[in-house]
Amino acid sequence: MSKLMLHLIDYFFFLFHTVLVLFNVFGWVIPRWRFVNLITLSLTAFSWVVLGIWYGIGYCPFTDWHWKVRQLLGYNDESNSYIHFLLLKITGINLLESFVDVTTVAVFSSAYFISIYFAVKKRILKRKLKK
Repeated sequence: MSKLMLHLIDYFFFLFHTVLVLFNVFGWVIPRWRFVNLITLSLTAFSWVVLGIWYGIGYCPFTDWHWKVRQLLGYNDESNSYIHFLLLKITGINLLESFVDVTTVAVFSSAYFISIYFAVKKRILKRKLKK
């Protein structure tokens, strides 16, 4: 695979993964997006926990693939956390990785509970309207 193609894939992962993270955190805000947001949050949780049994808690296949592309490009990224990596690359701020991990789980959990809340609320509303 050419270096140009690897660089394009690297940029794709930066864009795609950043958009996915932002959608996971804020997708519940727009009512039309709430169901898809709940799905992406659930898939993320599945990846982190269930796939994490075999690959390590917090495992994400997109992160894994992005790391492989960056290794082929000769980069030696020191972050174990993709969010830490993004913060470092986008802002240049090098926060403690453990702080970023705890904050990531807290923000993710909050978004997930909010998304579940709206899904349950919608279902309850539908039942009331049927009666």
